[in-house]
Amino acid sequence: MTFATGDRVRAKSVDPSHHTRLPAYARGVVGTVVRFQGTHRLPDDVIRGISSPEEMVYAVRFAAQDLFGTGDHSVTLSMWQSYLERP
Repeated sequence: MTFATGDRVRAKSVDPSHHTRLPAYARGVVGTVVRFQGTHRLPDDVIRGISSPEEMVYAVRFAAQDLFGTGDHSVTLSMWQSYLERP
């Protein structure tokens, strides 16, 4: 599943037993894709020495209020495709 600029996406609500670059504070939160950032290997696999194909990475904008419960600004995170799902 690929995403396009403007798509609403949800960061998956997962808690893997291994290293992940998916921030805990973003899990389960809905944001908006603001741009495609290329393809890169999933760092979760790289750090564990697992060979995996590159996957799409997106800049996703989240409302700070949704992430932290306060704030009137937004936060943009680099999110690998496997971290995202449709809301």
